[in-house]
Amino acid sequence: MQIQSNYSLKSINTFGVNATAEYLLAIDKEETLLTLLEDKKWLDSKKMVWGGGSNILVTKNIIGLVLKNELKGISLVAETEEDVLIKAAAGENWHQFVRYTIDQNWAGLENLSLIPGCVGASPMQTIGAYGVEIKDVFESLEAIHLITGEKVVFTKAECAFGYRESVFKQTYKNQFFINSVTFRLSKKPVFHTSYGAIQNQLAAMNVAELSLKAVSDAVIAIRSSKLPDPAVLGNAGSFFKNPEITSEQAAILKSQFPNIVTYDLPNGMVKLAAGWLIEQAGWKGKRVGDCGVHVNQALVLVNYGNASGKEIINLSQQIIDSVFSVFNVHLEREVNIV
Repeated sequence: MQIQSNYSLKSINTFGVNATAEYLLAIDKEETLLTLLEDKKWLDSKKMVWGGGSNILVTKNIIGLVLKNELKGISLVAETEEDVLIKAAAGENWHQFVRYTIDQNWAGLENLSLIPGCVGASPMQTIGAYGVEIKDVFESLEAIHLITGEKVVFTKAECAFGYRESVFKQTYKNQFFINSVTFRLSKKPVFHTSYGAIQNQLAAMNVAELSLKAVSDAVIAIRSSKLPDPAVLGNAGSFFKNPEITSEQAAILKSQFPNIVTYDLPNGMVKLAAGWLIEQAGWKGKRVGDCGVHVNQALVLVNYGNASGKEIINLSQQIIDSVFSVFNVHLEREVNIV
């Protein structure tokens, strides 16, 4: 068990923010974590679970112990003529796992291609894209309690999935270490191509016959055209959630802003495109110091090189205040703030 001290987090957070962890331990097998939890020296130490660092903004040095999830492994749990149950270790790269399922011709994750991060973050963050949500294919997850060392299985209901929310972001924040996630995927694909520009992209790619790989490639092309590569320009993907408002509020906004982008939801609420709101408020492509709003996607805040976490959070607050003053709509941050 090799615990490192004063560990630089700059290379393991996609914003590229320069901060340090007082201590860091890479967990590449469950036994390492269980050994740590039995050590009285670390019993009362503050602990924080770290995955791919792709949906986090570090605003200060981290006091305590960072547990970096590096668990690996994919296994077939069960199989029928209709579907499969596939378990992936939480430290597996998400996009690589998606491509693995596509190679097996198992449907369900293709619309979630190229989302950065690890498998363990998918239920915690409740990821979704292009008309598909992780809860649509989620079966269960296994996690270890960071005080007792007990292994607990969480069902979909127990995860309390909401819009980019789960019990692990709120009630159980930093109380559990997710070690694996099980998904139920289909052997008989039902393609989701009506959301966003997928159909146009498929046409541009001259796709004559739909396949899981074709849908995945279309999603990858769309995301690549809009979102900056974190290896080139520091970012954490979409920084804000798309706000949900009442139909009455939406009607008022439509009368004031006829071109506003809206999506009717099954619960009677209306979802707004946060990127459109931010762009109309004048922020798209704007730079403040060494951080700014991406030129191609207003949902994405970027670090041009040496911005601090505090500078980025201050920029996000300016955007929140600006959008509220124009539209009377409050934006919420999707990125986890530390």
